[in-house]
Formats: sequence, structure tokens, C-alpha cells
Amino acid sequence: SVPGLAKTTAAQTLATAMSGSFKRVQCTPDLMPADLVGTQVFDFASQRFTTQIGPIHANVILLDEINRSNAKTQSAMLEAMAEGATTIGGERINLPQPFMVIATQNPIEEEGTFNLPEAQMDRFMIKAIMSYPSFNEEVSMLKLLTNRGSDVFNPESLNNQKISLQDVTFLRSATRRVHVSEAVMKYAVDIVATSRGEGSHPLKTISSLVRMGASPRASIALIRIGQAQALLAGRDYVIPEDVKKFAHDVLRHRILLTFEALADSITSDQIIDAIVKTVPAP
Repeated sequence: SVPGLAKTTAAQTLATAMSGSFKRVQCTPDLMPADLVGTQVFDFASQRFTTQIGPIHANVILLDEINRSNAKTQSAMLEAMAEGATTIGGERINLPQPFMVIATQNPIEEEGTFNLPEAQMDRFMIKAIMSYPSFNEEVSMLKLLTNRGSDVFNPESLNNQKISLQDVTFLRSATRRVHVSEAVMKYAVDIVATSRGEGSHPLKTISSLVRMGASPRASIALIRIGQAQALLAGRDYVIPEDVKKFAHDVLRHRILLTFEALADSITSDQIIDAIVKTVPAP
């Protein structure tokens, strides 16, 4: 994603709207795990070590330019995302709930970037592509800016539009109770399996274009997002369109292309287009 698209503002606004804590970490090659997770500091007054928790201990954390961080720091991020806890000086500390990680990524062609490991990319539920606003959207943005009289957005202006963390926890629990039929489950699995060259409707060219397809975690993500979409639509059941709508967001970072596909300028979104067209909805 390119700079200047208000990613930090969006993440901070989300945290404020749910009455949660927010931290932003600028990832750099010299960022160490202790800078993110926390460390133990010796207190001369008490002659004991005290634990100082890092910025990752927040409800919403923004990892800016995540692929500029080194492998050791990325592994610390992976532990937090996988286990919902961190380890500081042998002590396991649970992360606050709800816990959400939002990360931005530079194009890999840029200098000073590192490839993210497949295991870490797979931990992110979705990968959204942020593009420039339209002409009218940018004009509207300037109108808001001039009316506000300040270049800095204050999230506290959302005082009348907040929900509580308890509300978020309740909504997440309600989402998991939305009914999913076996037919919709099979549809989600078939989409994911097709990306691996399997499924009941395999693509003949998939093996020459994809070196690694999506894992079962993608099937879980499709169903969970489908349940959330159904809840927002006022339904207590998931329909195939709920799954299909988010197939690109869920799969695009989980499908790794072959060198031949990259050389031909084929994108993962094009592969997903073909998969969605091939797998019929129930």
C-alpha cells in the first residue's frame, strides 16, 4: 500500500470506536522483539527486576511496514498472534481481549524489505488492498479538513459513536452462533481446496501457476467472515454469497504463485477469479 491513505487514522478510529487501547509500531530492520513485546528492567530501589510490557499489549495494534522488520522480530509477532500471549523473561503474559493486529506492507520491490514467512501471512484473516480515493472522495476529504480547521484528526470526537469492549465481545460471541449449513461449509472448503489443486472442481492449470495454496485456516476465515456478514445483514444464517464476497480478501495473501506465473504478470486475484467462477455455489 502507498503512503498517505489514512491507514493509521483508520486503525486509531477503530480502536476509539470500540473504546479500546491503540498502539502503533513503526517496523524497521533494527526493531528488536523487546521493543515490541516488552522486557525486564532492573529496579535499583527494590533490587528486583520489573516487567515493562511493550506496545503489542493493546486491543488494536498497527504494525506499520511490517515487512521491514527482521526475522527475529517477526517470530515474536507470530507468537503473539498465534497464542494471544507473549513471554517476557520466562513469564507468560496474556494479551488484552479483544486483540486485533492491523499491518501495512510495502511492495517487496522496495529497498530494505523482507519476505514475510508463510506462517505469519496465514495468521492474518484478510488482506485488503487500499487504493487512492476517487476524485469526489478526495474533494469531500478536503471539505471535512477545512471545516474542521485542523490537519490532525482527534478520535475523541467520536464520543457519541462509541461502543464498549464488552459490546465487541458480545458481538463476536453472537457471530459464532450464526447458523452455517453443511452445503455452505462444503462450498467454502471447495474454494480453498481448489487453490491447492484439489476439490471437486479442480483447475487444470493450477499446478503451473500456484506453488502453495491456501491452508484450512482460510476455510475457517471464510466461514467466520460469512457469519459476521450475515449478522450485519440481519440474518441468523450464512448464504453462499457471504462466503463468495470475501474470497479475494481471505485468499490473496495465502496463494503463493510460481515463478512462471509471476513472469507472466499473473496475480493471485486473477487465480481467485478463476476459482470462484469454477466452483459453483450451492
